[in-house]
Amino acid sequence: MYKLVAVAGKLRGQEFELHDGENTCGRDSGCDVHLPVQGISKKHMSVTVTDDVCYINDLGSSNGTFLNGKIVKRATAENGDKVALPDLILQVVYVEEKKIIVKKAVTDEDDDEDELFKPDPMPENIAGKIVWSFKWKLMPVIHGINEEYEWSHLFGILLALFSVATITLTILPVLRDSREILYTEIAKRGSHYAEEIARINAQALEDNRLERVDTAFLDKEDGVSSYELFDPSLRIVRPITQLNEYSKDAFSAEAKDVLMNPKKKTSLHARRLNDGAIGIGKKIMAFDAKLGRQKPVGIIAIKFNPESLVKEAKRSTRLYLESLVTSAMVAIIFFGIIYYLTQRPIDELRFQIEEALRGKRKSLESEYLMSSLDPLRDSINSVLQRMRELNAEEGDGEFVEEEDDESYVSTLKEFMRGSSGGAMVLDSQKNVISINMEAEDLTGIRESAAEGMSLLDVAREQGFAATVLDLCENSASNMGTNQEGEYELSGMPHQIHVCSLMGKDGFAKAFYVTFVKDE
Repeated sequence: MYKLVAVAGKLRGQEFELHDGENTCGRDSGCDVHLPVQGISKKHMSVTVTDDVCYINDLGSSNGTFLNGKIVKRATAENGDKVALPDLILQVVYVEEKKIIVKKAVTDEDDDEDELFKPDPMPENIAGKIVWSFKWKLMPVIHGINEEYEWSHLFGILLALFSVATITLTILPVLRDSREILYTEIAKRGSHYAEEIARINAQALEDNRLERVDTAFLDKEDGVSSYELFDPSLRIVRPITQLNEYSKDAFSAEAKDVLMNPKKKTSLHARRLNDGAIGIGKKIMAFDAKLGRQKPVGIIAIKFNPESLVKEAKRSTRLYLESLVTSAMVAIIFFGIIYYLTQRPIDELRFQIEEALRGKRKSLESEYLMSSLDPLRDSINSVLQRMRELNAEEGDGEFVEEEDDESYVSTLKEFMRGSSGGAMVLDSQKNVISINMEAEDLTGIRESAAEGMSLLDVAREQGFAATVLDLCENSASNMGTNQEGEYELSGMPHQIHVCSLMGKDGFAKAFYVTFVKDE
């Protein structure tokens, strides 16, 4: 029995058992050997096992199949041979001969992985301890979340939380301080009102004639929602509409308990109330001739709900929301910069690997400074060099060079001249090379403006472009055979046919697209 063991790439360490007969391998989940790796075609290759013999057959993949460093269409694989696919190297293993060795290799890889994530000794200095704790205590939690969620989504969530936390910790204290200043001023205002009552009613208070106290000016004061002037027994003296009633207001009772408590020794009680108002309670003092000193003769409890409080609440809310929106906009821009700044070198690396596998370059070199990728790039260059050495030892030379598209595109352009219906020609990169007048009228694409540009960029409808590109991919994966699809063009249903010319290197070099109106 044979199996495929991933010895390098994203699936390193995984094993895939092969049953007798044909085993399809590719990115499609329906394949016998599912390889979910970017760059691998949906049905990339097949491995046929017959007794003790293993055959490999490329199924018209986009990026090719390499056996021991050489691109192949069909070949016999032996135990220990290496099959190179995009971002993945598989080793063919005959289980009876190499079973123990394969298990040891996987165990070694697991040991290496444990060694990789083993914490370094904690430094002695404070700064080193902080960095160590961040790397080996906090980040493992983040890495654990990253195993469940895409890193870009996780980064966006963390950035949003950072923005909200920053605004909350910087703006809210300032707004809170401004409210405290406002509350303090209102408390002073309430104290002033109590002193004014004592001043203008000094004689009545001295005579203990609370019923003669004048508080009419409070009815006209802005922001005073209600007030009660009462004696120490909570009997209301003012306002006149509640004369001789006993107060049932909770704040009035609270003010009386606080202000008349000899242990607290305070003459002013202020508190924010549940409805957003501010309650101010103060003793009314009068001179007692018998005692020869001031004594409390009553309590004034005032509830303030000034317009300034409402304005301050609205202003605080508006400022917080404005800061949050501004921070969100900056965070979005920052996220885009970091995301694409990180993604660009990775895309470059992937593209250069594909070029190296196709024989277009011998080593990977980056135009961007990202030292974190240098070890990975060096490892890939070592693998490529080793593959070339193995290839040279077998006398096969370097990787097979990829053919140019030009001759194949020219052939299809000549073929299109005799077409009576709508047709267009795409190169291997799905760029528009030529399109006749009938196809221009159907698709709205003009050859003069679209030549050399990607079909995705020039198509008016992305659905149309996606349909054609999918048919191109299917044709390339099926040895250039005709693929058929349907799409509505100019208000009428049409059949879209795509076939491709396959090069000697096994890659699709040009695509011929025709449009046939449904009858």
